[in-house]
Amino acid sequence: MFTGLVQDLGEVTAVDASGDGVRLAIASRLELAEGDSIAVNGVCLTATAVADGHFAADVMNETLRRSSLAEVAAGGRVNLELPLRAADRLGGHFVQGHVDGVGSVWDVRDDGFARVVTIGVPAELMRYVVEKGSIAIDGVSLTVSALGEDWLQVSLIPETLERTILGETTVGRPVNLEVDVLAKYIERLVPTR
Repeated sequence: MFTGLVQDLGEVTAVDASGDGVRLAIASRLELAEGDSIAVNGVCLTATAVADGHFAADVMNETLRRSSLAEVAAGGRVNLELPLRAADRLGGHFVQGHVDGVGSVWDVRDDGFARVVTIGVPAELMRYVVEKGSIAIDGVSLTVSALGEDWLQVSLIPETLERTILGETTVGRPVNLEVDVLAKYIERLVPTR
C-alpha cells in the first residue's frame, strides 16, 4: 500500500529486455533491501538486487501490457515511493501500485503557477473517475479537477512539477492510471439497478 506521495526521482540506468520480461536497474537515494516493495511510476515492483545506490526489479509481461513501463528507457527518470508503514501519515490517498490502465497526455497548459494536464482515459476506467475525486497518475496522488466522456484533467502545483516526472509531461506521453480502489469495491458490492 502506498500514498501516491513520490519520495525520490530515480534514474533508469539499464533496461534488459527479453521475451520473458524486462529487468530494470534504477539509481535511487532510497534505502532498500532485497525483497522490498517499491512503486516505480505507480507500479508495485520488488527489489531483486540492491547495491551501490541502485536496485534491480523484474517487470513481467503482464505488467508490461498493463502499464507504461514498457516505454521506460535508460537515462529516463521515474517516480519512486516506498510502501506506507502503519505509523506513517496518509497524505495522499490509498494507492495499491496495481495500475488499471494507461492513459495518454492530450494537452498541457499553464494556468498561473499551476500546470493543467488533460489525459485521455480508457473507456472502461472512466466510470471510476469523479470530479474532485482521487486518481494516481504515474504513482502520484492527484485530484481530478475536470472530466469529460473520455478524458480527465488535473492541475499540478509547482511542488509536484519539481518533485515528480509529471513536470516533464508532454503531449502524447503514456501515463499509468490507478483509479480509486474504493470505487471498484463499491461497484462490486452494490448490485446494479
